[in-house]
Amino acid sequence: MGDRTVVADVADALARRVASGQYAPGDLMPSVRQVAEEFHLNRATAQLILGRLESYGFVDAHRGKGFTIRDVRAHGGVDSYRRLFRLSMDTPAIAAEMFANIVEEERGIVLEALLSYTHGEHEHDPGEFKAAIDELETLARSEQPDRRRLLIAELGLVRRLLTVLGHGMQRAVLNSIGEMVLEVPEAVESYYAVSPDLHVLIWRGLAAVWESESGPTESQLALFEDLFGMYHEKVIAHFDRTVVVEEPVAPGVVSA
Repeated sequence: MGDRTVVADVADALARRVASGQYAPGDLMPSVRQVAEEFHLNRATAQLILGRLESYGFVDAHRGKGFTIRDVRAHGGVDSYRRLFRLSMDTPAIAAEMFANIVEEERGIVLEALLSYTHGEHEHDPGEFKAAIDELETLARSEQPDRRRLLIAELGLVRRLLTVLGHGMQRAVLNSIGEMVLEVPEAVESYYAVSPDLHVLIWRGLAAVWESESGPTESQLALFEDLFGMYHEKVIAHFDRTVVVEEPVAPGVVSA
């Protein structure tokens, strides 16, 4: 095992303690000496590990004091949030809360894109969308659908919409969300809690609306928004079951 792997692995182990709350914001991080002793490393490697945590945004360096734990959830950027989510799988409650936030953000971006594109007029070749939906259908109808490839394909469809609409910032946020989800197998699996075939049917329905001259009725749009919301509720519920989020036991109640 090379030094680079040791640094990454130990940095992740320590970052996981931050993610789980074992190390509280504001507390001192173990010193270079303590990290070296715990993980049987030389001090130079331990120093690299703490430097890596600082680059992750998980600790702040203070001259003469050492490193203090940063409140990553409150002050961390997208990269810190992404790493925090990946490392939180051993702490189901935190993982579930973060995934619900990710899904809600993604839902807002995708719904706005779909509705904006549906209501607007665009000089865009619908054949490109048809080809992308055909690809999605091929993936969905395979004997053992590769959910990761399915999600990448769907993200690509939404990215096309955002590009046509000129929503550059939303596209950047969507790309970051996609990276977060694709790093966590449980999250990818949850996005297909509902059959992949249903995803294809929804995209086909949207494409048909985009090609029609009359456009959708208000009742059709309302139904779509309701279905979209129900789908994301199922996604979150599936993730909660996957990471085994236990319901709190009421005082005085003995669990079986």
